[in-house]
Amino acid sequence: MKHISLFFLLISMLGAWACGNEAEKAKNLDREITFNIDSKGAFYRSDSLLGTFDIETADTEYKRTTGLMYRKKMKDNQAMLFVFGEEAPRWFWMHNTYIPLDIIYLDKNRKIVSVQKNAQPLNDTGLPSNKPAQYVLEVKAGIYDRLGLQPGDSLAVSKIK
Repeated sequence: MKHISLFFLLISMLGAWACGNEAEKAKNLDREITFNIDSKGAFYRSDSLLGTFDIETADTEYKRTTGLMYRKKMKDNQAMLFVFGEEAPRWFWMHNTYIPLDIIYLDKNRKIVSVQKNAQPLNDTGLPSNKPAQYVLEVKAGIYDRLGLQPGDSLAVSKIK
């Protein structure tokens, strides 16, 4: 009888722990995720400055996988830079992403090779680079056109931390 009571006690404790974990996850999804600015970025065409950004870098597997998911807002001058180890075809999606984005694909020299404009929130459709890319910059939808960006423009990045 002791074993049965102990078994039910352990099951109820496990259930309480699991429910607590789910409650904690839900609470974390409701909190605002703020930008962790670690770099400054600027787009150039030849010597002409086209626009500047405060950049949060996604340079680990976890950060690249999570990206801008669950964020509810970002400023026009904020961006997320995804850094990969080599050039390759890239596909992004808008899974759990609430902000419409322009997804700018860049080669190993950080020159624009392609863009997916106005990627729609919560859409799981793959958005390909169409050309090999080593970096991807996500900005608010409309910024690409507002700055007059085009393939061949360069992104300069400087660390601030």
